[in-house]
Amino acid sequence: MLIHPWDAALDTEEWQAWLASTDRFGMLAVNNIEPAQAPLVVPTHFTVAGSDLLIHLARPNPVWAHLEAATEVRLAVIGDYAYIPTYWRAKAGGPDEDGVPTSYYSAVQFVCRPTVVDDPEGKVRILTAQLDDFQPEGRHATVAVGADPYGRMLAGIRGVRLEVLRVEAKFKYDDANPVEHRERVIDNLEKRDHGLDARAAAQQRRRLAAIGDWRTHRDKD
Repeated sequence: MLIHPWDAALDTEEWQAWLASTDRFGMLAVNNIEPAQAPLVVPTHFTVAGSDLLIHLARPNPVWAHLEAATEVRLAVIGDYAYIPTYWRAKAGGPDEDGVPTSYYSAVQFVCRPTVVDDPEGKVRILTAQLDDFQPEGRHATVAVGADPYGRMLAGIRGVRLEVLRVEAKFKYDDANPVEHRERVIDNLEKRDHGLDARAAAQQRRRLAAIGDWRTHRDKD
């Protein structure tokens, strides 16, 4: 994805903290083994395990032949997005209708090397890690080979370990624009308060506090 200098993550900790605040649900994009056909895109939860991402999918999923052939895949996560209308972005002194609309959003994309996990114990480890991640309160049976209720279901799924090769992170909140402009948009987002407006405003406010005037921030770097 296109990442301008002012949209880039300030550091690794920024995108990691944002990702930890999400539901860790993304879209796994896999090249089609037929070059003339569209890539496959699979919506899925994922768990971060060190330098790997862990997922599991149903065995009938059509992605498997393509995934097994892939050297690299991409898992994309997006959130805290909002449409910014023309009249919020008009230049000072100019007519509102001459403003240029945009989208605000946070996005993290992982480029990964996939490994399909078919052995029962390997699938147990993936499922256990995902339950610990998404259901830390417990209240579920132990996942074990040959033990009900989950053991008999293992044959119906396949696991995937995604070795993270590189990460692309973007926070698109008009950071290159003047402070006054960003403060005005924050106010407008909070007043509109539709969909993810409040979360987008919070991200813009956080970035504004960290960066301030982009020109000054850039010159320091």
